[in-house]
Amino acid sequence: MGRTSNAREKILDAAHSLMEVRGYSALGVAEICKTAEVPKGSFYYFFDSKEALALAVIDEQWATQRRGWTRILKNDAEPLQRLRQLFEATEADQLAGQQSCGTVSGCMFGNLTLEMSNHTEAVRTRLQEIFEAQVEMVDSVITEALERGQVTVTDTRDAARSVVAQLEGQVLFAKLYNNTAQLSALWTNCLALLGARAPQVPSHT
Repeated sequence: MGRTSNAREKILDAAHSLMEVRGYSALGVAEICKTAEVPKGSFYYFFDSKEALALAVIDEQWATQRRGWTRILKNDAEPLQRLRQLFEATEADQLAGQQSCGTVSGCMFGNLTLEMSNHTEAVRTRLQEIFEAQVEMVDSVITEALERGQVTVTDTRDAARSVVAQLEGQVLFAKLYNNTAQLSALWTNCLALLGARAPQVPSHT
């Protein structure tokens, strides 16, 4: 049981790394297995298709990201400070990726949305669910800020969708220009988008 489980993890890790750098379409099962150092037969033991593997990679990535978002957005800081911490964590993750592999990899969910959403319904649906979950998490923080009189938006759901879209779009720009400085204007733009009444909260250290 341990060996087979280990082989599955190797395949997932290899697919994750390759998809981050090169996307989905250019990858083949043989290359994934070679990178994972497992026999090709192992792939079909665990996954019915490359699409099934992509869904597993997406789910694993979201489980990791969701833990991070939950830790930040549900801590005891002021609502606006929590949002700022989310932006800072996103910038730090992109910078760490750039330092590790030499390029800004962007957001896997955004990358796959651009590449695959018109080609596979299962992946498109899963990505929709993830972005809706992100919007819901941000919405709860904006709602709390509104209750405290810190923002002036009237539709917190629309505002949350705009915040997530802005975050995703700036990460896309950072990838395009291979420059994480593209993320530096996020917080100021977010405050303006929310009609923030409170002064800009101090950076989390």
